[in-house]
Amino acid sequence: MTTYARIDELSAHAGTTVTVRGWVTHLRSSGKVAFIVMRDGTGILQTVLVKNAVPPEAWALFGELTQEACIAVTGEVRADARAPGGYELGIAGLELIGASPLDYPIQPKEHGIDFLLDNRHFWLRTPRQVAIFRIRNEIEQAIHDFFYDRGFLRVDTPILTAAIGERSGLFSTEYFEEGNAFLAQTGQLYGEAAAAAFGKIYTFGPTFRAEKSKTRRHLTEFWMIEPEVAFNESEDNMKLQEDMLTFIVGRVLERRQAELKECERDVSKLESVKTPFPRIDYSDAVATLQKKGSKVQWGDDLGAEDEALLVEDYDRPVFVMNYPKEAKAFYMKENPADPRTVLCDDCLAPEGYGEIIGGSQREDDLEKILHRLREEKLPEEAYDWYLALRKYGTFPHSGYGLGLERTVAWICGSQHIRECIAFPRMMHRLRP
Repeated sequence: MTTYARIDELSAHAGTTVTVRGWVTHLRSSGKVAFIVMRDGTGILQTVLVKNAVPPEAWALFGELTQEACIAVTGEVRADARAPGGYELGIAGLELIGASPLDYPIQPKEHGIDFLLDNRHFWLRTPRQVAIFRIRNEIEQAIHDFFYDRGFLRVDTPILTAAIGERSGLFSTEYFEEGNAFLAQTGQLYGEAAAAAFGKIYTFGPTFRAEKSKTRRHLTEFWMIEPEVAFNESEDNMKLQEDMLTFIVGRVLERRQAELKECERDVSKLESVKTPFPRIDYSDAVATLQKKGSKVQWGDDLGAEDEALLVEDYDRPVFVMNYPKEAKAFYMKENPADPRTVLCDDCLAPEGYGEIIGGSQREDDLEKILHRLREEKLPEEAYDWYLALRKYGTFPHSGYGLGLERTVAWICGSQHIRECIAFPRMMHRLRP
């Protein structure tokens, strides 16, 4: 019986003979001894082929191998501290599963970003990309664990909807006899309904924004995590955000040091992420920015340059609170201390990564939210069910949305969000 093993399982097979299947990354030979470095998605393995110790056909096959050929190698697993992962395999048998022509697109040289994106299906195989996606996976699992351990219920909300949540552009499609449906910009409105049923919930799913933006922080399709908590007010909401972010960063530092090293991330920057996070009122933020030379005026939303300027003196995320209501969505609660503003916050990552979370206390007064809907000229009939939440047992509640790809980019130290989702969708990119 053949014993198949993944590379990350080889420590359990030391001294035994196994078969490992994967793809060739590097080849070299000294004439009588050859080395095949291969990967299988779980790790990197160095294998050793000795000409006099293998059948002639195996040695001949080595001479035909190319980058990314899919192979199966059989041999004894040996501990070797110098080898990747601490183990190597002495080859006794070699099989070609799938050949790879010499014109494999991703070569060990510099490539332009458009070329890499056109070949994203191959770019994903490179060491840095593998590291980013292992970190992304760790972040996703940490988020689930964080909410599960705190008694939150995950609720999956519609992707097709009649109601919109944000001012940014919409993707629409015909929906049978119901008119236009929109791809969801947020799961929040449905999350509010679920919070009234289950107390504290979170959503985790894809969201869509038809913004004609080409910045390094924007995608047209991205993933968002949106908790909603009954009876939480604005300060409770910010506390939940900082607890979640410190939990995520701590988990990555604990479990993904090798991947952070592959990304060349300065981990000391992440080690500084401790609670509490600084809190800055929007009006104070505008005054600070003006002193730093920004042309921002009270009433403006903060742009990427303003956000970077504001956090340059901090070593951890920063909350900017209580924005003018005209700059924010209709569902945010009016600030009793200053009715020009709403009880909201943007959580800005340090090092110039900008907003990774937007949150607010939700308006629970039916007349006030109706007034805001009419100001925004939004169709009331599309929100009848949402308004009914304020009619039948209204309650204070708060929530936020964390952009997964922006968070991954910050933690990995990636300069562009397009590296942080497997197949990015941007203004001019729909393939592969």
